[in-house]
Amino acid sequence: MLKHIPSTPGKFKMEKSPYIHNKSRWHWHSSIMKLTFWSFIFLGLIFIFFFRSPSSNPIPQDPSRRSLRTHNWGGPAWEKRVRSSARIRSRNGISVLVTGAAGFVGTHVSTALKRRGDGVLGLDNFNDYYDPSLKRARQALLDRTGVFVVEGDINDSTFLRKLFEVVPFTHVMHLAAQAGVRYAMENPSSYVHSNIAGLVSLLEACKSANPQPAIVWASSSSVYGLNSKVPFSEKDRTDQPASLYAATKKAGEEIAHTYNHIYGLSLTALRFFTVYGPWGRPDMAYFFFTRDILKGKTISIFEAANHGTVARDFTYIDDIVKGCLAALDTAEKSTGSGGKKKGPAQFRVYNLGNTSPVLVSDLVSILERLLKVDAKRNVMKLPQNGDVRFTHANISLAQRELGYKPSTDLQTGLKKFVRWYLSYYSGGKKAAG
Repeated sequence: MLKHIPSTPGKFKMEKSPYIHNKSRWHWHSSIMKLTFWSFIFLGLIFIFFFRSPSSNPIPQDPSRRSLRTHNWGGPAWEKRVRSSARIRSRNGISVLVTGAAGFVGTHVSTALKRRGDGVLGLDNFNDYYDPSLKRARQALLDRTGVFVVEGDINDSTFLRKLFEVVPFTHVMHLAAQAGVRYAMENPSSYVHSNIAGLVSLLEACKSANPQPAIVWASSSSVYGLNSKVPFSEKDRTDQPASLYAATKKAGEEIAHTYNHIYGLSLTALRFFTVYGPWGRPDMAYFFFTRDILKGKTISIFEAANHGTVARDFTYIDDIVKGCLAALDTAEKSTGSGGKKKGPAQFRVYNLGNTSPVLVSDLVSILERLLKVDAKRNVMKLPQNGDVRFTHANISLAQRELGYKPSTDLQTGLKKFVRWYLSYYSGGKKAAG
């Protein structure tokens, strides 16, 4: 490059100086050597960062992400099972993708849809937030009902896209989520992964599907957070979440509204109030109270400040299922196509509760009578871990627009749960729902 520098009268010409020429060559070789050295260093760092062995990585793997790499799907036999499960077998039936199908609510909703002749395909990642064997038992129950549950993660966009290519679902019942208020303090990332990123991933698949399905999904009564006005109405403020779980569900409602507005997706959010019943979740109070009372263990019963009461609007699973099916049946079609909105789309939010809050201490008394065992009680202050003092649903909107009418009181519902629990855990795990 030095030959392009012009010579100046009265000064030496740089290209004719052997000293300058040799010095320039030395600098050039030195630069090449430095560049080569740092290139090897950079490539080495990339190799260490991306290709280091799993055994040398001290960071524990997030259980919520496991199925992204471990599930198997695809192939003619798999597609045949998917189509068969999703095939509509009744006049005016619908074809529904149920996410979280091996979960508590998902199992009951999938069974109810299948029994009335709708096409149902389940999806679940079978994570280990609680005993996976219970989820597998629910899967076996669904299989006997004719519902195929595919194993996969809602964050896997390729997997979701394949499902919508194989089946033109008319509806999606989105129940997959990271549940639990207290667990958020131990594993906060799992809530963002499932309840926010997972929801966005699903909505992306739905807005690009042709036809776009109508979507009904599970929000939560926890969005009311620190709201002191009771009963909770859909018009009440929801900007004071008391837990990360509540915050992710509130964020989900805002995200759903965005996809409704931009892409024309028909979306209905259902705010569930403390669902209980057979095949329930082991992390729920009624479930582990039953387990611990039978084992003779002490159970902790929380009370609010100044000996204030703690109450929940316990809602039996069969009533929740009726609300879910009513929401699916009244959902209007999405208005978009190919990811583009063609008109305003339906957007709804409903409370699904029982409207009869019960003191947690009264819940324990009912269990004592049903189990014929006295509980060892330890009354303690409500911890600052995201739990709220009370929940109470105003269900007038759901009654008016969905025909929702809960009919199971806590005594009756717990009797059915206890019968299932004793049969499942004491009878070789062969209980029916």
